[in-house]
Amino acid sequence: MRKFLEKMIQSMTGFGKVTAELPSKKVTVEIKALNSKQSDISTRMPSVYKEMEMQIRSQLLKELERGKIEFNIQVEHIGKEAATQINATIFEGYYNQVNEMANKLQLPLPADWFTLLLRMPEVLKSEIAEVDESEWNLIQQSINNAIKQLKDFRIQEGAMLQQLFTEKIEKISSLLSELEVYEGERIEKIKARITDNLEKVALTDYDKNRFEQEMIYYIEKLDVNEEKSRLLNHLKYFISTMADGQGQGKKLGFIAQEIGREINTLGSKSNHAEMQQIVVRMKDELEQIKEQVLNVL
Repeated sequence: MRKFLEKMIQSMTGFGKVTAELPSKKVTVEIKALNSKQSDISTRMPSVYKEMEMQIRSQLLKELERGKIEFNIQVEHIGKEAATQINATIFEGYYNQVNEMANKLQLPLPADWFTLLLRMPEVLKSEIAEVDESEWNLIQQSINNAIKQLKDFRIQEGAMLQQLFTEKIEKISSLLSELEVYEGERIEKIKARITDNLEKVALTDYDKNRFEQEMIYYIEKLDVNEEKSRLLNHLKYFISTMADGQGQGKKLGFIAQEIGREINTLGSKSNHAEMQQIVVRMKDELEQIKEQVLNVL
C-alpha cells in the first residue's frame, strides 16, 4: 500500500514530532517542511549534539529532497541535578567591573545585583556531558521516526492535491469540448459580417474569387484546431506526469505554463463572445492549479 502511495505526487508541506525519554532528560525532535523552490535547511539543537549536525543535515537533504526544512531538538531535564550552574568566577568578575565603573562615573549601584548579574553572558553555564552511543542511537531513531511522520503527512497532502488537480484538468477538458458548439457558428458569423460590410459600402463590383481566397486565409488564421489539439495533449501529459510519483512538482509547473499558453491563444483567436467566456472559465481553473502546484514536491 505504501509503495502505491509513493507513486503519487507528494506535498512539500509536512510535520513530524517524536519525544524520546532518557534517564535524566526528555529529548524532542521536531521537523517542519514548507514549500520552497530549493532545499533550505535550518537547525536548532543543544551544543552537545552539534557534532552530529552535518550528519543530520545530510540525512534531511537525502530523505526530504526539497523545501524549507526547520529541524529542532529540544531537551527537558527531568533528573534531580540542575541543568545549569552559576559560574562563580565570571559572576564575581562582572560584579567587580560594575562596581568599579559605578564608582568611577559616580553612578548609583544596581538595586538588584543578583538579577542583573545572572543576565550577563556566560554567568549561567550548562554542564555538558558526553553523548554516549546508546543516547545517540535513541535520538537517531527519533529523527528517523519524525522524518517518517513528515513523509506520511506529505503523502496524505499529496493525495488531496492529486485529486484537486485531476478535477481541475477534467474541468478544463470538458470546457474545451464545449468550444466545438460555437466554432461552426463563429465562422458563419464572421463571413456574414464581412459580406454585410462590403454591401454597406456599395462595393458591388469586386472579384469574388479573390474575396473567397482572402476569406479562406482570414478564417485559417482564426482556426483553433491546432491549439485545441496541443492543449488536449498537455492536459493528458499533466495527468500522466502525476502518475510518475514524487519529485514531479517542477515538471508539473512547466506543463501548467504550456497549458496557459494554449488557453491564451484560444482566447485571442476565438473572436466570439461565448467562446471567450469559456476561455475565461478555463483560465480560472488553471489559476487554481498554478497556485497549488507550488506545493508539490
